[in-house]
Amino acid sequence: MTITLQHYLVLSAILFCIGLYGLMRRRNILMLFFATEIMLNAGNLALVSVGYYLGDMSGQIFAFFVIAIAAAEVAVGLGLVVAWWKKYKSLELDSLNTLKG
Repeated sequence: MTITLQHYLVLSAILFCIGLYGLMRRRNILMLFFATEIMLNAGNLALVSVGYYLGDMSGQIFAFFVIAIAAAEVAVGLGLVVAWWKKYKSLELDSLNTLKG
């Protein structure tokens, strides 16, 4: 059995749905970052697989830029998470209601 483009796209859709479910159901901000990364990686898998099967490098190049942007997002996000943890000792999103100006 050979692996076709459809196999990769189905796997990408499944990963994206898992990330979307995690994004909608989790209350921990760190888990939201993980779910976002799963969704971005699902998109990258789709881009790379379509680019490979079409014989075009633009999918791989675009996926490379998405990975670079995701790395910057994680760096800034984790910095905010550490600051949030130091101040409130909790990463639950329900504690966002306690913000005061």
